[in-house]
Amino acid sequence: MLDSFKKAWRLLRRLSGDDAYERYLAYYAAKQVSTDAHAPHPLLTKAEFFKQWQDEKWTGIKRCC
Repeated sequence: MLDSFKKAWRLLRRLSGDDAYERYLAYYAAKQVSTDAHAPHPLLTKAEFFKQWQDEKWTGIKRCC
């Protein structure tokens, strides 16, 4: 039962975007290891990451008609 709860909790966090920064850190670490020749952009803080995420989400026209 606890395992099912943990899986449901992870799914809820992913769907809500709550784990977005953790996924960003994992992606950044993998990208940095795979590309030694080119330094990736500097690592964003949690506040900077969510500010950028909100700006991308809400900047521009976001309507169907």
